[in-house]
This record gives sequence, C-alpha cells and structure tokens, in this order.
Amino acid sequence: MDLALLRTFVTVHRAGSFTRAAALLGLSQPAVTGQIRTLERQLGRPLFLRQARGVTPTSIGDELAQRAAPHLDALVEIAETGLDEESGVRTLHLAGPPEFTSLRALPALTPLTTQGLALRTSFFGNPEETLEGLAAGHHDLAITTARPRGGLLTSTPLCDEEHVLIAAPRWAARLGHDVLREGQVVLEQLPVVEVHESLPLVSRYWATVFESQPAAAGTVIAPDLRAVLECTAAGAGLAVLPRYLCERALERGEVVALLDPPVPPLRTYFLVVRTGTLTLPPVARAHEWLLRAAEEW
Repeated sequence: MDLALLRTFVTVHRAGSFTRAAALLGLSQPAVTGQIRTLERQLGRPLFLRQARGVTPTSIGDELAQRAAPHLDALVEIAETGLDEESGVRTLHLAGPPEFTSLRALPALTPLTTQGLALRTSFFGNPEETLEGLAAGHHDLAITTARPRGGLLTSTPLCDEEHVLIAAPRWAARLGHDVLREGQVVLEQLPVVEVHESLPLVSRYWATVFESQPAAAGTVIAPDLRAVLECTAAGAGLAVLPRYLCERALERGEVVALLDPPVPPLRTYFLVVRTGTLTLPPVARAHEWLLRAAEEW
C-alpha cells in the first residue's frame, strides 16, 4: 500500500475535511479526493461519509486511522531524528503568546536543553494564527488561549491566569474606596493603557466584575503586556494585566491593585498539539514538562 495514500488519509481523518487536508498537504482538493478514492478502491470499503461540511470517517476509516497513524507519526520522528543526528540534538518548535511564552514556558523548558533538546520559538498574539500554524506543521507544540475544534488538533488545559486591575500608587491615592466600587467612574478619572484600541483586557474585566462595558479610549496602546506594565508603573494610567506578569511589581509597590473582586476574571491557557504527535519524544517531553511546571503557576 502506498504510504503517500496513507498519509493523505490520516491527514483527512484528522482534519475532517478534504479542503483542510489539501491545504495542510500542499495539494489540490481534487488530488486529495482522488487519493482517497484510490485507497478506498484498494480496500474495497468506503473510508469517509461526505457531509454538507467536511467528512466523517466510517467504522473501517476509524479502524485504519488507529492502526496507521502511530506508524506514520513514527516515520516522521525517524525523519526528524535523521535531520539532527549529527549533533545528537532534537528540535522542538514552540509557538505561543510572547509574554507567557517568555516568562513562563521557556524558563520551564530550559532544563530540557541540557538533555539534548533544542528550542525554536515563534510568538503570536492571535490564537487563531497560532493554531493555523500548528495545523500546517510549522510548529510542534502551541500555547494558546483558544481551545481548537475538530479532530486535527488536541488540547490540554495548562493553567488559569488571574487578571488584575492595576495603576501606579499615585493614581490609586487619588481614588477613594467608594469611587472604586463603581468601575465606570474609575475610567472617567484615569487614562487607560492597553494592548489594542478595542481594550480587550479592560473590556473583559469590566464585563466580569462590573457586568458592563467600559466607555473609554486607550491613552497608551502597546502590543506587548510587558510594555503595558512599564507604562502603567510609570504613571500612564490604569491597566488590566495577568497576575503572573505584574506580581513582582505589586510586591515592590511599583503598581497597586485597585480592586480585589470576590471572583477575579480568569483566562485559561491550553497546550495544543497535532493529534497523534504526542507519540514523538520531543513533543511528549515538552508537553509533560510544561504540565508539571504549571502545577506551581
């Protein structure tokens, strides 16, 4: 049986779509359809049921995928090992948001570099872009705040991050506790530092804590949470940031938490891989290492 046909079949099985599989394989959709039909003729059984949106595997399709996919993944691992055999180093391509990846993931994975693992990192602020790159094979492991749909990608919850409303001490001193109970008043009295004009972090915080939307515009817009923290500490205005990122600044008194809500806003991070690739040692080790590290986060 032609391995190329099996590779196409497994990609369609994981993607749930001929169109999606064609994009991942760099083939035309008719070419993918033709390869699946050839494989179905060889086996004498249908492998997929065509639906209005995508395809679903038949029972024989599921059985073939379970039997073939691990071996195809193992061949990929052999090929990747061959690329690095001269140095004895295996490379993991990691993608994720720049701040979390820099401050959490990479320090946690650094010990693996002494065990023969090389790290290559790509930063993406957009979860959809991250997942698309992972599905296309540009990355081995991704950290994202969006849980993927379908069977092509597999996600595991990594950790939750708490969001904190902060400002420089001099701004906090201007506000009384009565004022802080009314979120809209805070925005009327303080400028806002954010990562985007749409105020994604502030808006999510206001929706959760105050059950309203902020009527304000950003005074400073910087597409990096670390820059937001520095500007906030310098007195540019209020901001909403993950606690892990501003914890040290809070401890040093460089910024102050303006509120301590009973139920703070949370955002979940997920570890995402292409389905079946956890059989590959570099991916499995990094995945397990991050999950273990996240228990302390």
